[in-house]
Amino acid sequence: MAGHPSTYEPKYAATKWIDQRLPIIRMGADFMTFPSPRNLNYWYTFGGILALCLVVQIVSGVILAMHYVADTELAFASVQRIRRDVPFGWLIQPMHAVGASMFFLAVYMHMFRALYYGSYKAPRELLWIIGCVIYLVMMATAFLGYTLPWGQMSFWGATVITGFFGAVPVVGESLQQWLLGGYAVGNATLNRFFALHYLLPFVIAALVGLHVWALHHVGQNNPIGVTEKTKSDTLSFHPFYTVKDAFAIALFLLIFAFFLFYLPDALGHADNYIEADAMKTPPHIVPEWYFLPFYAILRAVPDKLAGILLMIGAIAVLFVLPWLDTHKVKSMRFRPVARWFFLIFLVMCFILGWCGAGTPDNIAIPLGDSGITFYRLSQIGTIYYFAYFLIILPILGMVEKPIERPESITKAVLGDAPRGAAVPAE
Repeated sequence: MAGHPSTYEPKYAATKWIDQRLPIIRMGADFMTFPSPRNLNYWYTFGGILALCLVVQIVSGVILAMHYVADTELAFASVQRIRRDVPFGWLIQPMHAVGASMFFLAVYMHMFRALYYGSYKAPRELLWIIGCVIYLVMMATAFLGYTLPWGQMSFWGATVITGFFGAVPVVGESLQQWLLGGYAVGNATLNRFFALHYLLPFVIAALVGLHVWALHHVGQNNPIGVTEKTKSDTLSFHPFYTVKDAFAIALFLLIFAFFLFYLPDALGHADNYIEADAMKTPPHIVPEWYFLPFYAILRAVPDKLAGILLMIGAIAVLFVLPWLDTHKVKSMRFRPVARWFFLIFLVMCFILGWCGAGTPDNIAIPLGDSGITFYRLSQIGTIYYFAYFLIILPILGMVEKPIERPESITKAVLGDAPRGAAVPAE
């Protein structure tokens, strides 16, 4: 439960001396004994997986920075040299590239779980907002990192994205030139992006620390959304959830290892393995897969500024979600109508990702002699995306009647069995 008193007692003179001056050992011990809801499932293991991903990205990134050359004439060759000549570079560089995709895969699972179980609702609004800030900084870090290999997609992606800032009224041109370090993507741009890409992961690490602190202050949500009432509703984080997290991390590492050793380049665009050429534009400029839904939203309207505002709004709406969903019941397990709308929302997110990868004028769904283009389909997905947050959730909060919920976490887990009685495994 939130705000539980410390149970740590130093046993040795050295630990007692340290504890009186800097209670860092106490913090670690309290973290391990933190009382967590006893009904947490495997959807709640992505916090540990994300922590591992962040460590992998920082460690591999620092090593790569020792060998990378932030120069437009040498950047592409330096990445190839890392993979071919630097000891274990064949492992570290793909680990960093694949790790970015694994990081976003885990964070999307983490966010969808929070949406389904209502983890953004009171008193966890600030916890959710900090998580959204982490996601925003992750997006910035990933974009900056995508430019560093200086392939065709790196160069033209940087050109397109920085061009968006030029559409901002009044200050757009000045802002764009400040980002570029000049009037076009070049050496100054690459140096700035490299410096920021190196800095931002440490900002993410600091935000993660704040996120964990907020989590331990307000306590964890759980699949049924019922607050812990007694000590029997909780279990110590260690060993119950450390073992569960370790098993989930092991499974996640198998997926990570599969892509790392067998398909290290599958998640990147083929054109990015061609050195950047300002005189040769790729036929279809697309971002990495984890940006594709937002890219589809950007292209859902013909006006450039309107598309930018829609894309920004798609992220901004997440920050105010705790106040848009006004229903008192947190978990959608007990909200059957909301559950169906959420499943449609999930499908629409996949459709937007599919549309982001396709050429807008191409046919996505054939219908007779014509069909629905990716452009029209992305418009449908965009409308539902915003309608879900701005219309559907607020209305359901007022009209939906939930099904009956358990009185406590213990009763939900153990049923009516008397305390101490054996309960068959599910």
